[in-house]
Amino acid sequence: MLEQLYQAQQTGGYAAAATLRPNSAAAHVYLALLAFAERDFASAHEHARQAASRDREHALYGSAASYLERVRDSGPAAVYTSPEAFAAFIRGGGNVGLYRATSAALGAIYDEYASLRLLDIGAGDGHALLPALRPSVAQLSVLEPSAAMLQTLRAQLEERSIAHACHQQTLQAFAASQPADARWDVAQASYSLQSVTPEDRPAMLSWLRERCDRLLLVEFDMPLGGIEITPERVRYVLERYDRGLREYRGDLVAQGFLMPVFFGYFDPTQRRTNWELSAAAWTSLLRAAGFGSVSQQSLFDYWWAPAVLLDAR
Repeated sequence: MLEQLYQAQQTGGYAAAATLRPNSAAAHVYLALLAFAERDFASAHEHARQAASRDREHALYGSAASYLERVRDSGPAAVYTSPEAFAAFIRGGGNVGLYRATSAALGAIYDEYASLRLLDIGAGDGHALLPALRPSVAQLSVLEPSAAMLQTLRAQLEERSIAHACHQQTLQAFAASQPADARWDVAQASYSLQSVTPEDRPAMLSWLRERCDRLLLVEFDMPLGGIEITPERVRYVLERYDRGLREYRGDLVAQGFLMPVFFGYFDPTQRRTNWELSAAAWTSLLRAAGFGSVSQQSLFDYWWAPAVLLDAR
């Protein structure tokens, strides 16, 4: 029935889709997403509640109903991601294995060098970088737009007496500020280049090709992007979130992080902060930027999408 709802919405908008009677929990969630996008939070909550009553085993439906009840009663501005929830998310569930695999793969590459000049783009608080570091990393430059995360990373680098240069900048700003002779042996970006806008990506990848011998790109192999509420995308997200939510107990991560992110995917008023791609699409961009060789290594079967390492030279 999702195709019927989609066709009705395409031809007559949300009002037309809302006239159809949903016959499954997934159809109720589809209508909840359409209603949410139209700011009809009461209808969105009711459809999520109906979905939860139809299928009590699906982890997403009950969480969505609880979240939308809060949105209905308090408004979307009062319901947002919390730092505590994000911290619990990133250091729990499948992220434990994800980051362990990421750090191990990066560290194995560092071991190939006797002396390495390394640039980490979007290093965050060092969750992937720090466990990977080897004595061979002789020169380390890190980029991170978040002052709080960069401060945490800097403190850990200083505690370990690792020589480094920290830059509180985006990749775009950093590239514009660098001298013509700035170079690195390896540049890496772990789950961060997805935050570079599609318009800026070709120029940034070309800049990296000029400034580094090797680019390590760690990303999710995401088959479906965008924010349009299509049947294919909704089915994918429902299946994946059912798996992801089961990795965490209690409501902290579900209500404080995963539900705001879930509904944010389908909110046309929300400013986008990431644009995920498939591994094949990333490979095409890297080749277009001038990288002659791009190899792919599977890292981890993450609940959202498989994580891969693209090694471009």
